[in-house]
Parts: sequence; C-alpha cells; structure tokens
Amino acid sequence: MFNRKKSPAPSGPHTPAISLDKVPAPLVSLAKAATASLEKSGLSGLRAAVYLVVDRSRSMRPYFANGSVQRLTDQTLGLSVTVDDDGQVPLVMFDSRPYPIVDVSLDRYQGVVAQQHQLHGGDHTMGGTQYTIAMRAVIEHYLNSQSSDPALVIFQTDGTPQDPDDVCLQLVQTSKLPVFWAFCGFGPGKVRFLTELDTMRGRLLDNASYFHAGADPRSVPDEQLYDGLVGEFGKWVPQARAKGLLP
Repeated sequence: MFNRKKSPAPSGPHTPAISLDKVPAPLVSLAKAATASLEKSGLSGLRAAVYLVVDRSRSMRPYFANGSVQRLTDQTLGLSVTVDDDGQVPLVMFDSRPYPIVDVSLDRYQGVVAQQHQLHGGDHTMGGTQYTIAMRAVIEHYLNSQSSDPALVIFQTDGTPQDPDDVCLQLVQTSKLPVFWAFCGFGPGKVRFLTELDTMRGRLLDNASYFHAGADPRSVPDEQLYDGLVGEFGKWVPQARAKGLLP
C-alpha cells in the first residue's frame, strides 16, 4: 500500500497524490473531476486525509438498495487519490450504534457497501440517526493516525440527528483541530439542522459545509458533487493556517 507523505505547499496545477496509471480505470474519470474542483477551490497541491461517514438509519434503505451509497463511496475514493497518497478511505457506518471502521482501498472498493451492510445485519438491523457516534470514531482514528495533513470528512446523511446538542458540542470541540466536516445530504428535502451550521456560534472556525445531493444522488454530475464537497473546504484551509491549525 502507499505511504503517506508530508503535504507540499500548494502551487500550480493540482497533481494527484497517486499517479493515475496506478488507479483502477473506473476511478480515473472521478479523480479528474475531483482535480478540477480542487483547482477551482484554490486547493491545488493540497494533501488531506479523506474519510467517509455513511448513515445507516432505517430511512436510508432505498439508497443502499439503488447503489447511491456505493456511488458516493466510489466518488470519495476518486477524490482521495487526488489528495491522499495512502490509497484508502476509512469508511464509518453509523445509526444508533457504532460499527467497526473498514478501509476502502483501490483494490477493495467494488461492492464494499453491500458487503458491510449485510455484515451488520442488512435492512433488519438499521437503526436511528446519531451523528456523534460516527464523529467520535473519526476523531479517534484521525488523532491515532498522527497525520500531518488535515482531515476532510465526507459525512453522508438523510436526516436530522437525534443528538443535535452533542453534535453541536463536537463541532465546537473539533473546530480547534485540523478537521473539516463536509456534510452530504440525500433525500427530497434539505436537512434544516445542516443548513444552519454556517451560523452556529462558539467555534474557532466554521468547520462544516452542507451539500444537498437530492432524492437521486446518482444523477448529480461528479464535478458538481465535488464542487459542493470541497468549495467551503477551500475557504477553511487558509483560515485554519492563519489560526495555526495547519502548517
């Protein structure tokens, strides 16, 4: 597997962290779309540790069934190879309970969502929507990794958390860390809780964004999705540097 290296200073056109000739063919077009979005957001040259959090609550059944969750997983791995040279994305599934983190990698990504979903009991065991379980798992994993790069956490959900106060507390606490939460909403309507994050008080920095992918996330063009995921991240990076969170 690939070894993580220290982030270079952003400069010029974005060079993928992993050469595209080492990337499986189905992911190459995703990596190219991600690269275009990174350049558009002023993130050329940036390296980051990419995480994917997936909502496994009961209302997510159709999105597991129709491939929307697997598609987002593929898109996240496509983004990861442009900014993270270890060739893998930690996948965190959550509902009312924590689930073990598994690595989605270049040689193990196809069908991984269905495999993990069934491993956890399939549709019959899907629970509620408690964000904090997943947030804590991500933070623990990131801190233990001792990465010198910021964490970009793509956090997929289709509903309001059942633990909103704890989520707000986690956002406040993690605003002092080099961690950015890029929330990605599935479903016909926006999640009001997530739309209000930009105005949430008490944080060192605005460390979260929200992109709504709609009722059919598979129909969203790749570059539009990436624009939505990294746009505010591109604004956060220089602010985090100014606060001493990043070198």
